[in-house]
Amino acid sequence: MTNIDEASKERALQLFGSAEIESFEVGTTAGLQQIHTYLFLGLYDFAGVIRNVDMSKGGFRFASHLYLNNILSEIEKLPEGSFEEIIKKYVEMNIAHPFRDGNGRSMRIWLDLILKKNQKLCVDWQKIDKMEYLNAMQRSPVNDLEIRELLRGALTDKIDDREVYMKGVEQSYYYEEEDLHK
Repeated sequence: MTNIDEASKERALQLFGSAEIESFEVGTTAGLQQIHTYLFLGLYDFAGVIRNVDMSKGGFRFASHLYLNNILSEIEKLPEGSFEEIIKKYVEMNIAHPFRDGNGRSMRIWLDLILKKNQKLCVDWQKIDKMEYLNAMQRSPVNDLEIRELLRGALTDKIDDREVYMKGVEQSYYYEEEDLHK
């Protein structure tokens, strides 16, 4: 784990029950930018800044930076009335991948805030295997059923449980670590 990862993880852990997390806009691009800024301010010069370069990962090209602001505007309008709609919004935001780095770590917090607000639920991330999650996310642009059902199986109503949040952050950062045993 790099110094940036360690520092941003510490900030993510400090978010629990804070005034900052309560002030974030829920379900908006601005809210996602607030989370990203909080996690990475002083660590990246692009903390909270929508990327202006094209990016790809594992052979998948994320949304072109030329259309990113329009795409983010459309994602923001997506409904959040049901669990299925919220996951669709999460998948679309992942396809957009608005930042140069730190998208997954920021978006998992963003997703939990949306679920908490609209469903009175959150994801118990420690219940989700790393490879199952990463594979489901990789396939989600084609069909979100796999990631939706994986996340549904880990839902909890313990939205204010410190342990669920803290272990969730640990798991979220574990998802981002390189697997040296591949």
